[in-house]
Amino acid sequence: MEVMLVTGVNGFLGSRIKEHFKDRYQIVAPAHAEMDITNLEEVMQYFERYEPQKVIHCAAVSDVGQCTREPEKSFTINVTGTENIAKACADHHTKLVFCSSDQIYFGSRENNAHKESERVTPQNVYGRQKLEAEQRMLQNCPDAVALRLSWMYDTVSNAKWEHGDFLRNLASILQRGERASFPCYDYRGITYVGDALRNLSQVFELPGGIYNYGSENQMNTYEMVVAFFKAIGIPEERVMVNEQAFADNPRNISMNIDKIRSHGIIFSNTLEALIACMTDSGLVLSAF
Repeated sequence: MEVMLVTGVNGFLGSRIKEHFKDRYQIVAPAHAEMDITNLEEVMQYFERYEPQKVIHCAAVSDVGQCTREPEKSFTINVTGTENIAKACADHHTKLVFCSSDQIYFGSRENNAHKESERVTPQNVYGRQKLEAEQRMLQNCPDAVALRLSWMYDTVSNAKWEHGDFLRNLASILQRGERASFPCYDYRGITYVGDALRNLSQVFELPGGIYNYGSENQMNTYEMVVAFFKAIGIPEERVMVNEQAFADNPRNISMNIDKIRSHGIIFSNTLEALIACMTDSGLVLSAF
């Protein structure tokens, strides 16, 4: 059985990757005490010990606010840690998949869904660090794959500590009898984590490079929620428009996924996936 190394298994995505692949690979998921990704020597020693054939690198400081408050600490993890993993993968001829972010596009003036080839100028510290991590990764390990991920959601929690996500937060608001409020100056894809997991096996076959990875969405967040409510029979009056958020600097981090689609990797769009998840789980309607 091949060995797969997964970093960041205590996080939202890493924990689900470990569970998803546990019967197909021997999963090694080192805690910080076992392998400090910011220490190249420790990383190299861990690779020599376990000789993984595949690596999915999820470990990161992903809290945008924390990156802004503690940029040096987050840089060490987000950038140096990724570079160290890439160096080890190159030395051991290991296929690397790195979890990057759509936040790289926050700050772009492009009005359309973003493509991997466009020039980017990330506005926040987290986005700038993810961009530099991609660059250093590919410099050291050209066959590696960087996936620019969008905001993800699930219908169930893996752990008590797990923070809420789009769908479960929405269900909670409705359950409390409140009206939901969403911005009209915000464009972004929101992805069901099950779709992201389903496609990961094909990702290992991709040529090295950067790929947008997640659901497309051409509507602003408010419009998308209104359309979702209509589709599942919830009165539109339960959602309000937020005209303040991003009003001075509209945010568009929606992604064009033509590149990855050309390799046979398919995602439903944000609205379609939300409706399917609601139909399968009954999560939102059970809160209404």
